[in-house]
Amino acid sequence: MTLMDRRWSLRDQFIFALCLSSIVSIGLFAYGALRNHNLEFDYLLWNLMLAWLPLLCAIRLTVVLKHKLWSSWEGLGTSLLWLILLPNSFYMISDFIHLQEVQRVDVLYDAVMFTSFIYTGVTLGFSSLYLIHLQLKRRLRARSASGWIAFTLLACSAGIYIGRDLRWNSWDVLTNPGGLLFDISDRLFHPSAYPQMFVTIISFFILLASMYGLLWRGAHLLQATGE
Repeated sequence: MTLMDRRWSLRDQFIFALCLSSIVSIGLFAYGALRNHNLEFDYLLWNLMLAWLPLLCAIRLTVVLKHKLWSSWEGLGTSLLWLILLPNSFYMISDFIHLQEVQRVDVLYDAVMFTSFIYTGVTLGFSSLYLIHLQLKRRLRARSASGWIAFTLLACSAGIYIGRDLRWNSWDVLTNPGGLLFDISDRLFHPSAYPQMFVTIISFFILLASMYGLLWRGAHLLQATGE
């Protein structure tokens, strides 16, 4: 097996593992729905589907960049779409707040189910971010590439706040840009009136940055040891 074949094989194995993890999450949801005789947490299925989209965009972008410049309309368009969709993967972390909203048969089982969905969603998000980071490193200095990744995670943290606290969705960028811009600008011009905004954004940024930093270093360690 050539080195290229091996790389493709490892990539396919990882995609398969992500698919399997998604199926496990769906299976846990299905059993919980049967056990509780309701579809109370069906939004987890939708959120998981949205979490897949950034990875698909990142894979598409890596293909585009093999033949075109990043500054091409296709490169920029795919990058923008990826950036708009990426917060959906990390937004799933905030779904934990729904655990005790309704009376259920087994809260502990629900916690396992939520963790399965959230872990898969976050892994999908970080996987797409890793692919973009590799592309940035090929074109920029390591520090500049890391700076862009930090900015992306900060933007995702702001996106989580916009989604969770302001109840806006990614597609509102196209369907209702005026209302979205008004809500955001009001908080930018009067930040002292929204102290929770800073708490949410900064706490998520620290969490995501530390998690991704661990993943990035771990990936480099595996490469260094030849695993």
